[in-house]
Amino acid sequence: MSNHVFVLDTRKQRLAPCLPSVASRLLDAKKAAVYRQFPFTIILKKEVEATPEPIELKLDPGSKVTGIALKQGDKIIFGAQLTHRGQAIKASLESRRSLRRGRRSRHTRYRQARFLNRTRPQGWLAPSLQHRVETTLTWVNRLIKLAPIESIVQELVRFDLQQMENPEIAGVEYQQGTLYGYEVREYLLNKWDRKCTYCDAENIPLQIEHIHPRAKGGSNRIFNLCLACEKCNQKKGTKDIEQFLAKKPDLLKRILTQAKRPLKDAAAVNSTRWVLFNRLKETGLPVSVGSGGLTKFNRTRLGLPKTHWLDAACVGQVKSLEILTSKPLQIKATGHGTRQMCRTDKYGLPSRYVPQFKFVHGFQTGDIVKAVVTTGKKIGEYVGRVAVRSTGSFNISTSQGLVQGINHKYCTPIHRKDGYSYGF
Repeated sequence: MSNHVFVLDTRKQRLAPCLPSVASRLLDAKKAAVYRQFPFTIILKKEVEATPEPIELKLDPGSKVTGIALKQGDKIIFGAQLTHRGQAIKASLESRRSLRRGRRSRHTRYRQARFLNRTRPQGWLAPSLQHRVETTLTWVNRLIKLAPIESIVQELVRFDLQQMENPEIAGVEYQQGTLYGYEVREYLLNKWDRKCTYCDAENIPLQIEHIHPRAKGGSNRIFNLCLACEKCNQKKGTKDIEQFLAKKPDLLKRILTQAKRPLKDAAAVNSTRWVLFNRLKETGLPVSVGSGGLTKFNRTRLGLPKTHWLDAACVGQVKSLEILTSKPLQIKATGHGTRQMCRTDKYGLPSRYVPQFKFVHGFQTGDIVKAVVTTGKKIGEYVGRVAVRSTGSFNISTSQGLVQGINHKYCTPIHRKDGYSYGF
């Protein structure tokens, strides 16, 4: 079942989202028009005086993907998964830095190096981290304009690393409560990729295993814990890992290295969680929080599968949920292009130039179009993100793959470029 459809009246006042079937009937009867394609929104052709039931916006911020869910009463009426491009930003900055350094060493045209002539403001975040905050806020503000959202719930503490190192820091009440152990288990599942550390088995029950056995002085600290299937756990028993993996030196080295390595994604979430929380409060809506352990506890209790948008639905205090959608909107941050005036090869030398004018026959790269080809070798209907060419022959990225050489005459825009691509 698809997401509910957002509804606005002719004054762009937010109304209660409706079922897709209701929206279809309104469109067929010419009582409404399509206002926005992604997320799908209709606008009525008359004013409506109504007091819609308030909606709660729930967020599960992640390093690579952020889960979004809208909850009306006990019903989840909308779900989305926002894929960030933090790694792409980091790679672009590293590429720019290497190209500039290369030009300096060759004594050709270059930008002077800057060292002590600038300072970072208080609360500065790396661009790849700031991007995660900004894209999440972009979609929070978009949804606030489309639905009667009255409150926000954010998963604030995904992994409390200090608490894992010192369990007594939160007191006995937390340690003996219902959520005992959930934070540690979720951390280990992410750190070891939800696989058995020793045999890489997945999609089976996994047990917490001590790398250095407790029988020989091993501790319960997080760096001494990993995941193992029941067979490997029993086979290892109280052996030291060096003895257990004596015939597998490569695997031994990888495990010992991974055990000491902090969880990169957890560090990214921990770096941005408070910044996002403070920015959400600036919206003027009440913001409440929940921990990652509580999210997993709710999801397990309700018997829901592990997905980002369902994790968002389970954030905070949840008694019961009725999931009314099974096809969350997949949102991927693609950026708005680049200001680079020419492309370079791997040696940093100019290889091709970027056209000055971005629009070709009214289209620009990033627009989502519908192409109905009626003649030639590529007869068919294609919907996807377009890449324009000055010749007027475009490429379209569809869910089935890339289709090349589609003439602009067959293309109709359905969603203008906004820095994101969409799917289901």
